[in-house]
Amino acid sequence: MSSETVFQTRAEDSIGGDFYAQHFQEGCEENTLVLNMGPQHPSTHGVLRVILEVDGEYILRAEPVLGYLHRMHEKMGEVKSWYQFIPNMGRVDYGHPLAWNWAYVGAVEKLAGIEVPERAEFIRVITCELNRLASHLLWWGAYLLDLGAFTPILYAFDDREAILDILQRPTGSRLTYSSFRIGGVQTDLDEKTVQMIRDFIPIFRERLPMYKALVTDNIILRKRVEGIGEMSPDVIDRYGCSGPVARGSGIEYDVRRNEPYSIYDRFDFEVPTEDTCCAAGRYLVRMEEMAQTLRILEQAVDGLDKAEGGCIMEKAPKPNWKAPAGEAWFAVESGRGKVGVHVVSDGSKTPYRIKLRSPSYSNLSSFAEVAEGVLIADAVSILGSLDLIIPEVDR
Repeated sequence: MSSETVFQTRAEDSIGGDFYAQHFQEGCEENTLVLNMGPQHPSTHGVLRVILEVDGEYILRAEPVLGYLHRMHEKMGEVKSWYQFIPNMGRVDYGHPLAWNWAYVGAVEKLAGIEVPERAEFIRVITCELNRLASHLLWWGAYLLDLGAFTPILYAFDDREAILDILQRPTGSRLTYSSFRIGGVQTDLDEKTVQMIRDFIPIFRERLPMYKALVTDNIILRKRVEGIGEMSPDVIDRYGCSGPVARGSGIEYDVRRNEPYSIYDRFDFEVPTEDTCCAAGRYLVRMEEMAQTLRILEQAVDGLDKAEGGCIMEKAPKPNWKAPAGEAWFAVESGRGKVGVHVVSDGSKTPYRIKLRSPSYSNLSSFAEVAEGVLIADAVSILGSLDLIIPEVDR
């Protein structure tokens, strides 16, 4: 058996006949290799598999392979009651689960015409923005670890633990939250929790300049992200990218500003953008977003005491509640971009159909095009700059 035949046979066994037929019988370039990046590669942050055709250290083609973590969330929504499905939302995106909580209950409230008390809206904003900070810190520490820096993740998790200590009080959890309810939230914020938030804001605000000096201005990081993974506005538009990925390419789109929901129109904050269109731009947008989140938190905490109503509407739906027939769509801004939930009801105790719009799926879809011609090491930088949550991709 010739060496070429042995290589093709091994490739077919390891990556599957469909890919072999597509990429070998249609013709790979001579002297190229087909490699698997994942599904156990640490930089994929989950069971993501990327099939690479490489010429030396350069990527000629990249093909993400999804479905290793498919859990049928949408199908489960058809057999669970409207309330029973809420915990599923905390498991779609473990980085920013409260955004998914909000998107789902918001869609159901819109469908049923339910008005949420003002105080509950403030609590949703406060907890969701704290969760956004925790999400960005998780991305920051893990991204730099992927690029070879170990120290930053220790600082990131130090600050993140302080946030989780706060969120644990009203939610009862530290990761997969499911504390939003149809008509409000499960628990009010007590005085101690509010004081913990007030104490945390100035401490974390002082951390950001240190992060900039330690990492952002570091020439080693800059060489790994500047000019890497360039995504033009046209690429953003064609793949439906959103969040920091889109804003890193100069597109000023934030659901909180462009499709205002809840009480976000009351807050004064900026939508950071960068026009570098590369990994550096996406990095800088997230760093500035953390500063803007602190501004929102300050205003929300100050307005909490003046808010009317309780943490949930007086006549909130019961567990066996039947939603009115119809359909509704609700979108929120998560740490990764536009999260959307479309619910369809036939008037029964369970949804007829639930459709989840995942920003990570759209952002990952652009990788195949963006990765062409880059070094394998730069592919790690590009993937990290997209801030992917693989359970959200497969959902």
